[in-house]
Amino acid sequence: MATERLSLRIDADLKRSLEREAEREERSTSYLAVKAIEAMLRSRAEKREAIRSAVAEAEKGVFISQEAMDAWVASWGTDAELPPPEPDIHPDPT
Repeated sequence: MATERLSLRIDADLKRSLEREAEREERSTSYLAVKAIEAMLRSRAEKREAIRSAVAEAEKGVFISQEAMDAWVASWGTDAELPPPEPDIHPDPT
């Protein structure tokens, strides 16, 4: 894979921390910086996908009511503990 040069300014303390970590890992500061950027971009992409997936799920209109959740949580630790509730709110079939 072709590489390109990137120049950036960072806080002196952050640079020293990066240099110490690079020394501990026996890697270059550039290598660690690239890995950190990759991890940040991957994390943000995963977060965006999780949000997209959650929105798509919510748009289906199938939910568990607050009352059902409250009853379930209230039963925790009792002799009559309830199983997790099933969805009881569904979109209108119109």
